[in-house]
Order: sequence, then structure tokens, then C-alpha cells
Amino acid sequence: MEKVIIASVRKSAGKTSAIVGITAAAKKKIAYAKPFGERMLYRKKRLWDYDSSLISALFGLKEDPVDMSIGFDHSKLRYMYDEEGTRKKLMETIGSVADDRDVLFIEGGRDLSYGISVHLDTLSLAKYTGGKLFIVASGDDDSILDDLLFLKRHVNLGGVNLNGVIINKVQNLEEFQSTHLPVIRQMGIPVMGVIPYQSELTLFTVSYLSERLFAKVLCGEGGLNGVVKNILIGAWSANVFLQNPLFKKENKLVITGGDRTDMILASLESDTSAIILTNNILPPSNIISKASERNIPLLMVFSDTYQTAKQIEGLEPLLTKDDGEKVEMLKTLFQKHVNIREIVGK
Repeated sequence: MEKVIIASVRKSAGKTSAIVGITAAAKKKIAYAKPFGERMLYRKKRLWDYDSSLISALFGLKEDPVDMSIGFDHSKLRYMYDEEGTRKKLMETIGSVADDRDVLFIEGGRDLSYGISVHLDTLSLAKYTGGKLFIVASGDDDSILDDLLFLKRHVNLGGVNLNGVIINKVQNLEEFQSTHLPVIRQMGIPVMGVIPYQSELTLFTVSYLSERLFAKVLCGEGGLNGVVKNILIGAWSANVFLQNPLFKKENKLVITGGDRTDMILASLESDTSAIILTNNILPPSNIISKASERNIPLLMVFSDTYQTAKQIEGLEPLLTKDDGEKVEMLKTLFQKHVNIREIVGK
């Protein structure tokens, strides 16, 4: 069974999306581990890692997501294990995976150094497991070059073999390939592929927003899988609201108070993906009935309009188990732009 470690120099580079894209494109039987969990989910009185739960759901893994991570908290892990204990626990974790799989993906922490104080940083994972290390690099062109050059010149890989890099979210693919790719190859770093930026992968679904905001869904459950392309805050007068250019945009999310019936009704008559009703104010029953008829979700939250908008601004557009279209897009991107065989074998 191939052991493949997917890591990044910076956070939010697209590690989990890379694993999803590679797996969907390669059609391999996979196993997955996230030794140092980050995005905690509390389910059935147990802690799960979000990415472990996602990969399990997408690819039907039989292992419990709880068992895919050793821990989440630095202080607890320091108390429980020394370096040798951590290594043994890691080998137990990956050893529990059935040997009928083709590839074991091991996902590193949020950046290259994360977890080093508890011996679960990326390079330690590579040393302990002997897996092939691939780095996902993303950001603007200059940041990508800076990260890779820093990695090459100043990071002591200590015998760990960097098998290659996947360059992700490139804004201008043609320019990057002609201008920057030759420079990276001159560094002696194998490039597995260069993936163009896709704005569709950054869009939230209404369902994802509802879950992250702990919103109560009043109606329009059939529209929860819709995407949000624009966000409009309804905190002004109705005339100003209607004249806002964003009001005419498609797939908009409207954030307004439950007592702003004028704005809610206007939104229901236009291309609206969902309406978030703030301050825990329930709108009149006729409005709920109209939204239900049009299959537009009404989501009620306790926070005010400003706080709700700030919450959404801070959200990371993570994949969900229901994002079938995004998974297909990742599959196509990786089939077209990445040397899959070099990563997972033939």
C-alpha cells in the first residue's frame, strides 16, 4: 500500500481538496489519516476531525473518523506521549487500516511546522511512516515562489524525500507556466501539476452556511443545496436596498432582520438563494408561506445583522459531503492538470 503525505507550507493551501481530487481521478481504494486533528466536530459525545469525516463520507471508508486522528490539543498530546510514544501511536493508527487499500493518504497540519512540539509536524510524519511527501503550494505567484525557494534553501528535510509539489489556485495558468514554472524546475523541485483557480470552488452552499451559523431553517429545505454567489446586507431603507447593484445579481444571500418585511418580500421576488433573518425575529406567517412556495430557505439566527455578516466573512469555504458538483470539478481538474500516476502509482 502506497503511503502519500499531503502537506503545505501555509494554511488553506487546498490539501484536503487535493486528496479529494486525486482520489476521484485515480479511482483507487484509499485509506486516510489526519494524525493531528484541527477542525473539531463534536458528534455523539466524541471529537471528530472535519476533514476525516468528509473523506470518510465521500469515499465510503469503513474506519471511524474518530480513529483517524491521534489528538487535537497540544497540551494533552505533550502529556500523553513522548516522541517514541507518538511514533508508536501513529504506526498503530495507520496499521489499523485494512491492507486491501491501494493508497493511504496522510494529511499534514495547517502548515509545515504545525505540531512539531508534539512530534506530529509534516516532516516527522514523513520520517515515521516512510511515505512519499507532496507539498501543496497556493497563493499569488510571488508567494508560491517564495515558499518553494524557502523550502529548498532553508528547510532541513533531514533525509525526508520531497517527491514533488502541486501548485494550486493559479489565477493565470498560461502566464504561470511560461514565466514561473521554469524557475521552479530550475530549483530541482518536481512539479506534479499546476491547477488553475476556480471561483466555483470558493462558493458556499446554503446548507453549509446554515450549519456553520447554527441557524434554524424555517422553510425552503429544498433550496439548501443552492450556492451563494453574492451577499447583500439589508440594513438600510428599502429604496437604498433595491438600488444596490448586488440586488440584481444572481444567487444572492440576503442578511436582514426578521421584522424587515419590505426587504424580505423584495428578495423573494428576485434571484435569491436564501435569506438570513437576524436577531431571532420570526417574520409573519404569510412571508414564511411565500418563501416555502418559492423554495427559498429562510434561516433564523440569534446574532444581529452586523455580527452575522462578520461571521460569514470569516468562514472558510470547506467542502461538504453533499458537494457533488465540486467533487466532480476537482476530479476533472486533477485529471487534466496533475500527474496522478506519479503520486499514487499505476
